[in-house]
Amino acid sequence: MATNRRRLSPFSLSFLDIMSCGFGAVVLLFLIIKHNVDANTQELTIRPDISSEVMLLEEEVLEGKENLVRIRNTISDVDDRLAIAQGLARRIMEQISEIEATTDELVPDGAETKLETLKARILRLESEKQKLITEIQTSGEDARKFAGDGSRAYVTGLQLGGDHLLILLDVSASMLDESIVNIVRRRNMRDERKRTAPKWRNAVEIVDWLTAKFPPTANFQVYTFNDETVAAIPSSKGEWVAVQDKIRANKAFDNISRIIPEKGTNLEKAFAAIDDLHPPPDNVYLITDGLPTLGDGAPRGATISGIDRLRVFTKALKKLPAHVPINVILTKLEGDPKASAAYWKLAQSTGGSFMSPSEDWP
Repeated sequence: MATNRRRLSPFSLSFLDIMSCGFGAVVLLFLIIKHNVDANTQELTIRPDISSEVMLLEEEVLEGKENLVRIRNTISDVDDRLAIAQGLARRIMEQISEIEATTDELVPDGAETKLETLKARILRLESEKQKLITEIQTSGEDARKFAGDGSRAYVTGLQLGGDHLLILLDVSASMLDESIVNIVRRRNMRDERKRTAPKWRNAVEIVDWLTAKFPPTANFQVYTFNDETVAAIPSSKGEWVAVQDKIRANKAFDNISRIIPEKGTNLEKAFAAIDDLHPPPDNVYLITDGLPTLGDGAPRGATISGIDRLRVFTKALKKLPAHVPINVILTKLEGDPKASAAYWKLAQSTGGSFMSPSEDWP
């Protein structure tokens, strides 16, 4: 009896085996990939700082790229400016070349030598100018500066030469004003008002003008007199002061400015004081306003007549040293008509000069 069995096909068995193996391989591959993803996810979950660092690095990279763009833009601007500067430099060099060429055409040969000659001439002229200034300063013109009104100049006829020059300044009460009434009135005023009396200020300015005109190489002295005769610089009595000694010269003038006119006029003592100076003066400048009111003896009364004043004046002349020119500057005073003639004769007999200045002199 034949058995009816189905025969097995080798192809069918192999196909199923292959499919099973392939399926199993796919399942195994899926498990492996999933395991790796879970492991990576777990690692990122365990290390969150790494993610932060990554983000920070990405931001720094982005910022670096932005800075790089700005730097490139800056470099481009610098290149543009450099190109412009180089263009300007070329144009300046071209202009310099043109100027040099023009200068060469304008300046003839030997011009530099002529320029040096002109410079030497200028230096020589400056030296001569300085020499002239020095000569003028030592020639006796304006030893001191005098600040008057404007730039007026007067022909005075005064003899301003000599090596030794003496000023005798009357500082009696009559130097306060021209009229007797105003003299009495001003005598009772405050000292500040007395110092600013117009007549007295004019006398002080005359002294200032004289000392300014003395030769710088000369010597001088200023004596003030009323009932006594004193030196403007008390420590210098009996000696001469150099005109170039500006400190002492200014001190003498400052002391005169502070004087308050007072008391009477003793011309006898003023003339006697001239003998104290050695050598004797070459010129004496007497600044007064009238005949003296006092002599060596005591006055006989509160007032003195014109005749008596002339008698006191004549007696004072006996004290005057011989061969000394007296230059008289007589200011105005009421009630002394004999003064002008007496002082004019004194100036003429001694070889001096006489002047009665206006109120606005010097």
